Amino acid sequence: MAAKGIQRAADDSDHSIEGGRPNLSAEEMKMAEVRLSEDQDQFSCPVCLDLLKDPVTIPCGHSFCMVCINDFWDQEDQRGIYSCPQCRETFTPRPVLRRNYMLAKALQKLKKTELQAASPIHCYAEPGDVECDSCTERKHKAIKSCLVCLASFCETHIRPHYQSLAFKKHTLVKVISRLQEKICSQHDKVTEIFCRTDQSFVCHLCTMYEHKGHDTVSV
Repeated sequence: MAAKGIQRAADDSDHSIEGGRPNLSAEEMKMAEVRLSEDQDQFSCPVCLDLLKDPVTIPCGHSFCMVCINDFWDQEDQRGIYSCPQCRETFTPRPVLRRNYMLAKALQKLKKTELQAASPIHCYAEPGDVECDSCTERKHKAIKSCLVCLASFCETHIRPHYQSLAFKKHTLVKVISRLQEKICSQHDKVTEIFCRTDQSFVCHLCTMYEHKGHDTVSV
């Protein structure tokens, strides 16, 4: 069913293109963008979270990038029992992987659609924008920075922070450019205060200890 959704989105895009440009009304474009975003979610690899590359489908029915599932199973070679990273169903012996050509073709059409009508939700980073640290190919624009991961993420790669309990205690803030340079090396906090006494940028914990009583100002 999901593959049909991608096929439909791609076919609709093919019929609406003249001279390489979308021939859609504003409302139609908005609907296409929503559908494209949903399709991207459905056809993302659960391991790397990017669109599937060289997709393979394992016996339980879940699909992964060929490289991602091979790397995952390489770590289970010693046990000799192989599992699905998504549903944890186990397999013995190690399943033989074959490329899912139907899924690969559908993904190729989806990528073509993405280039023809880039969604604002998945917009690429332009000069001056903060790039997503997790994008492995062309970088998307980051929308949030994490003060625990010390990285910035786009709309797609920030989702695990909202969906998984593993990220519950992570602190998300408005996207910060050059994040690594703005973290206090002693306390791993954002240096959002300027100490006039020592002429240096510090974090709020610094003002409670090393810079206590100094002349400081928020920046």
